[in-house]
Amino acid sequence: MLSREEFIRNSLELNLFFQRIMKEHLFFIETALPAAESDYIAEADGLKRGFEQLLAETVSYTERTNISEEAFRSDEFVTPYTLQAEKTSSRLTGASLDMDITRKKLDLFSISEYTLSQHCLERDIFSLNTRSLSLLDEVIAFQRRLISLALQCEIFIALYVELLEHVTREAVYYRESLRALQNRRLAQRSFCAELNFWNNIMGEHAQFIDGLLDPTEKSLKANARMLAENFEMLRERCRETGRRQMLQRSLEATERIRNFKRNAAIGLLECEIRSIILPLLADHVLREANHFLRLLEGI
Repeated sequence: MLSREEFIRNSLELNLFFQRIMKEHLFFIETALPAAESDYIAEADGLKRGFEQLLAETVSYTERTNISEEAFRSDEFVTPYTLQAEKTSSRLTGASLDMDITRKKLDLFSISEYTLSQHCLERDIFSLNTRSLSLLDEVIAFQRRLISLALQCEIFIALYVELLEHVTREAVYYRESLRALQNRRLAQRSFCAELNFWNNIMGEHAQFIDGLLDPTEKSLKANARMLAENFEMLRERCRETGRRQMLQRSLEATERIRNFKRNAAIGLLECEIRSIILPLLADHVLREANHFLRLLEGI
């Protein structure tokens, strides 16, 4: 059973990472729907704003001492590129993003608005987790509805169905982790289940990047395909590979894709890469690689 301090720390770290991921998924859906789907655009925007409110609350509870050194140093909550990626992506799409949350995170959580006792903080974070779970249920149902409609050719959306399924799997993973924390424990996943989940996420990122790059970006596309194949091989061989070797191979592959994503984020922000990738999407997948690296280093 987790102690009060462990519950607070794990909840804050999980929410700081995933609440931003969730609201960005909704931003990508909102901006990929055509004007004819105004009701779904409005629904995505409303759910996005819901997660922005929750994230702002999480940030207000966060002091430097309430998260681990590893999480603090990981660049999984924000990167040096996040704010500019938000500004550019919002300007290009016309969709709103609450950038004040990012500005507060860039202050390195040096000042918290929260001054009550650890007991009160525990109580309020339990409430925050409960509200996050409720909103997650809505988001998962919404995304599954879009998947069904897209497969039946009832709507058009400029996102791969596999990408919609991908973001839904991440939402389900987040929900499972939050539910476990509410019961004062960590989610119980086997070694291969945890690694295969994230290695699959990384491999799909590489596939999506390949598919969204301009056909003229031959070198970048070839690199993305090579990365995708490497993660697929890791996923297939987990159960027959030794634990230490599997960790090392996953770490090396994730460092490679992290560097690839970081270069892509910089290149997109500097308008040096031809693609239909929003800069925020590049920064988004970079943060997910940073998160996985921290998980690998902690196993």
